[in-house]
Amino acid sequence: MAPLSRGLELLESAVRYALAGAAHADAQFLPGSTPCRGWDLETLLDHMSESLGVLHQAIAAGDVDAGPTPSGYLGPVARLRGQAGKLLDVCAGTGPADRPVALWGHELTASVVAVTGALEITVHGWDISVACGARQPVPPGLAAVLLPIAPLLITPVTRSGLFADPIRLPGPASPGDQLVAFLGRQPHLPAEFSPAGD
Repeated sequence: MAPLSRGLELLESAVRYALAGAAHADAQFLPGSTPCRGWDLETLLDHMSESLGVLHQAIAAGDVDAGPTPSGYLGPVARLRGQAGKLLDVCAGTGPADRPVALWGHELTASVVAVTGALEITVHGWDISVACGARQPVPPGLAAVLLPIAPLLITPVTRSGLFADPIRLPGPASPGDQLVAFLGRQPHLPAEFSPAGD
């Protein structure tokens, strides 16, 4: 599975994509809904910040402690940008991709952790973009690499509680649309989807 050796590169691409969507996250959108059922944009941004913090700690230190990353007094977008910056810095200067990382009782390689993180960050980056009305598609190169990996990480056993059931697409679709559909999102939400309604 060659793409795993590019895990940190994929994670960097996913973080940059998510940041591009978050650039549209004005305060007016924070209480609005997202494609993540039951989550408003502020909740999604907080979740993303925590995920970025966990990934930073895993890749930088080789393990993860149990405590969440403190938010301090930063707003959700500023906090996301801060966590993303720290993660991008550690991705650029980290050691070998095959070095071990201890993650909640499991030992994985840094690259596997990075690829898993890239999948989550990419789909939530799409969620953020849609919630802000920007609707930026997943970059084709990133989606094309993640698409064949996604079924290995998101199986019928692991999907429950993390992602909705896959969405069937009516015909040929881009890799980005296929990826978000596999992860339970409707790639072409109606134009009337707005941050106000779920």
